[in-house]
Amino acid sequence: MTIHIGAEVGEIADTVLMPGDPYRAKWAAETFLQDAQCVNQVRGMLGYTGTWNGHRVTIQGSGMGMPSLSIYANELIKDYDVKTLIRIGSCGGMQPQVKIRDLIIAMTSTTLNTPSSGIFRELNFAPCADYGLLAAAVAAAKAQGITPHVGGIYSSDVFYDERPDLNEQMTRHGILGVEMEAAELYTLAARYGRRALAVLTVSDHLQTGEALPSQDRESSFGEMVEIALKAAFS
Repeated sequence: MTIHIGAEVGEIADTVLMPGDPYRAKWAAETFLQDAQCVNQVRGMLGYTGTWNGHRVTIQGSGMGMPSLSIYANELIKDYDVKTLIRIGSCGGMQPQVKIRDLIIAMTSTTLNTPSSGIFRELNFAPCADYGLLAAAVAAAKAQGITPHVGGIYSSDVFYDERPDLNEQMTRHGILGVEMEAAELYTLAARYGRRALAVLTVSDHLQTGEALPSQDRESSFGEMVEIALKAAFS
C-alpha cells in the first residue's frame, strides 16, 4: 500500500496497462480480464487486477498529464516492482496521413518539460519505447489487419495549448500525434530498467478539427487494449 495506491503487495501484477481515465480502466478490466478485482480506489483512481489468457494483468488509471502519471508509475515500479508498463490512451493527430481511429505506436516522445527535467538539467534526454514491446505491438496490430503509425509523438504539459507555432514545428518534423503522458513514462522506465510503451488511438485531429464521437470510442479503444495485451505477453 502506498500514498496513492491502496493495493497490498501481491495484488498488482508484473504487467500494468495505464489508461488516463480511471473509468476506462474499469471498462477495459471488465471487457478484457477474467476474474477482475478492484485493487485500488484511492482518490477515485481505479485499478483492477485479473487475468488475460492465463496471464496476470493490472489495469490502473494514471490521471491526466505527466505529473499525475509520474506518481503512479513511480509507485508501481518502486513499491510493487512492476516490470512492464503500457500506456493505453487517446491522442490528437498531427500529420495528414494520420486519420481518426488510427493507431499510433510511439517510438519516441518529444517534450518541452517533464517532472524529470530537474534531474537532467541542461541535458535533453531522449525518451524512447522498449523495442521488444514496440515490435510485438506492431506485429499484433498487423495480425489484426491494422497498419499502425510508428514514430515520434509529442507529450505536451498543457491541454489547452496556445502555441500554434510549436505545433507547426512538431508537424514539420514528422511528429505523429500529441498526448500528455508518454515522455515521463519512457523516462521512468529507462531510469529503473523497466519496459514501457505507449499505444494510442487517434481521437481528434489538430489539422482538420475532426473528433471521434463518444459513442464510437469504445470499439476503437478496444483494438488498442487488445494489441497492448498481446504485445506484453508475446
